[in-house]
Amino acid sequence: MTDKQRSHVQYRNIAGSLLFIAGVVIFLGIITAETLYPGYNTGQNMISDLGATEPPNSIIIQPSATIFNISMMVCGLYIIISAYCIHRALYSGKFTLPLALFGTGALGVGIFPGNYGAVHGISALLTFIFGGVAAIMSYKVVTSPFRYFSMVLGSIALLDLLLYYILGASSPFAIFGIGGLERWIAYPIALWVTGFGGYLMGSAERSI
Repeated sequence: MTDKQRSHVQYRNIAGSLLFIAGVVIFLGIITAETLYPGYNTGQNMISDLGATEPPNSIIIQPSATIFNISMMVCGLYIIISAYCIHRALYSGKFTLPLALFGTGALGVGIFPGNYGAVHGISALLTFIFGGVAAIMSYKVVTSPFRYFSMVLGSIALLDLLLYYILGASSPFAIFGIGGLERWIAYPIALWVTGFGGYLMGSAERSI
């Protein structure tokens, strides 16, 4: 193995590890914050309520807010770093750009909780849109069958988001409540992040 190939393997391992950790932190951070938030309802409460509810009468419940916000910041930072590592290993800007924007949005969600209003909303929208786009675009850098799983998960997230903005309460996903609808956007993306991290680590191992 040449030095260049060895470097690419190292970058894939780092990116895979960071993405896998980010996916785990997303799930465990949300679950932990939910359990410590009195009266929290996954159907009626948005995920971002764990950090802070929307203004003007924002509610911040501790320690849920700190747990959720730190989790999102860690995830966002890890995803951004992984995007850099993947770019160094695979030179695929068409994929790594949306991945980096996805991480930037997640980082913004943690830095600017719901009580920041529009800034938080933009960060959340950035996370959802580019998380779904990154999952779909990953077909360029992965093989089957994970390629198809990635496209399905990304498509579910984007379809849910699109239907919500077009149909509002008439969206088929609205039956789950605003919290459930939002989770049908966020969780497919989080599942993809975790799976993609595992894929990268496995592909790096096979290259040795």
